Amino acid sequence: MTDETSETQGRPDAEAVSRFVEKFASHLVEAGMPRMPARIFAALLSSDSGALTAAELGEQLRVSPAAVSGAVRYLSQQHMVNREREPGTRRDIFRVHSNQWYEALGNRDGVLKRWEEAMRDGVLNLGEDTPAGRRLAETLAFFEFVQGELAGMMDRWRVHREMLFGSE
Repeated sequence: MTDETSETQGRPDAEAVSRFVEKFASHLVEAGMPRMPARIFAALLSSDSGALTAAELGEQLRVSPAAVSGAVRYLSQQHMVNREREPGTRRDIFRVHSNQWYEALGNRDGVLKRWEEAMRDGVLNLGEDTPAGRRLAETLAFFEFVQGELAGMMDRWRVHREMLFGSE
């Protein structure tokens, strides 16, 4: 093994990282996420530390500071990244956590509750006996089912995660 190989062993090259970022971001975009937040999220997820500054993100993705700022604001609102201050500087660091999917999904609880309430109101206002009311009642039942299953699934995930990766 050469010295060059040993230095890069276990670390993907920049081109491999870029390919992953763009491919995963395209999947996130297909699922409804705006393109720039998808790229920023994929870049953070694929970084060794899980944290990058705005300048590092801009350089890696070849985008402006304004694009990074808007994307990070969106991701923060979605509970997908956190903004931290680099000690001793005025630079912000944007971090994705290893358990971030759990956090993001767990934060959907409030969204599901609001949707359930809207469906309840719809059934009440449109009438249970109408075709629209029945359709809304079925949607409400689905949201209630998902809500009930989500809590148990999240509990099972915590146990499974600890078995695979240990506790944090």
